[in-house]
Amino acid sequence: MVRIRVLVVDDHRIFAESLAAALAAEPDVDVAAAGSGPAALRCLDRAAAEGRRFDVMLVDADLGTTAAASLGVRAVAVPDGADNGLVDGISLVVGVRSGQPSVRTVVLAEKDDSRRAALALQAGASGWVAKDCSLQRLLAVIRGVLRDETHLPPALLTGVLRELTAARKHRTESERLVESLTPREREVLRCMVAGLGRKAVAERLFLSPHTVRTHMQNVLGKLGVHSTLAAVALARRAGVGPADLARDVVERGGQLA
Repeated sequence: MVRIRVLVVDDHRIFAESLAAALAAEPDVDVAAAGSGPAALRCLDRAAAEGRRFDVMLVDADLGTTAAASLGVRAVAVPDGADNGLVDGISLVVGVRSGQPSVRTVVLAEKDDSRRAALALQAGASGWVAKDCSLQRLLAVIRGVLRDETHLPPALLTGVLRELTAARKHRTESERLVESLTPREREVLRCMVAGLGRKAVAERLFLSPHTVRTHMQNVLGKLGVHSTLAAVALARRAGVGPADLARDVVERGGQLA
């Protein structure tokens, strides 16, 4: 029997454990759970290193909002550091799609939202599913995305298509905004698309955290957005791909800027 390896990522522990237990009852499903974006990335990396890659990741669309509220954070996007646990669901999809493209991702949502569902698809997700759907429906989606199917609730199809059409119209404007960035700012933006926060960018590109912060602020200002997630979405509309971090570090030769 071919077994499906599923990773459930949700910071609501009871929900995550209940869903993992329900999925684990299926004879062909192996399940693990993670309570944050950084924990999920560590789990994926560890499994890959051990030759036990996950097939599907189920991620909460609102991942990180509970921790953000407790810390008084207004918006959740890619974190400054991997220790604070604040990686929102769609940003996590971006990072996983970049680092482990063979892993199919499905976003679990409390409510239908055409705009965010479209963002999830643009980020690389294979599906958007309501949290209150039946277990059989979720299993059908899991098996479907492994056949390269894309799954959306029927009620969202029209809205998502409208959002994707609008995104194509905005592509030219997005490209113009990206072209306004300096080469260094474009480099930092590509790292943001790769799912890195400020400290990680500084470490990978041998820049000071203060310099990276300045570059990120300049990127947001020139792109006319107010969050990392919005900058990543705009960059993806403009066709900006994630940074090849290993190559960038080698080519830069450890120089500071």
